[in-house]
Amino acid sequence: MLEKFAAQKPDDPFPCYGLALEYRKLGKGLDARRCFDQLMTKHPGYVPAYLMAGNLLVELGERGAAAEVFERGMAAARASGDLHALAELESARAALE
Repeated sequence: MLEKFAAQKPDDPFPCYGLALEYRKLGKGLDARRCFDQLMTKHPGYVPAYLMAGNLLVELGERGAAAEVFERGMAAARASGDLHALAELESARAALE
């Protein structure tokens, strides 16, 4: 159902975000990664995607890619003035060191 909803609403980032989270919850990491990649490409200002995508990459053992996603998310959070998300992303990035 989420797949259909995301396909019907390509200009709305939330359905794709929800689908990515659902894939992650179901243990479908590669599908989740694909959704997050599409989401961050189509909607680079959608700040919540970066923390979840980065955390997924950490789970997949891709720490370098996770760091890059966290850094892109920090830039997006700064641009939108979302200081709470910025702090979470900075913390996640620091935990990789």
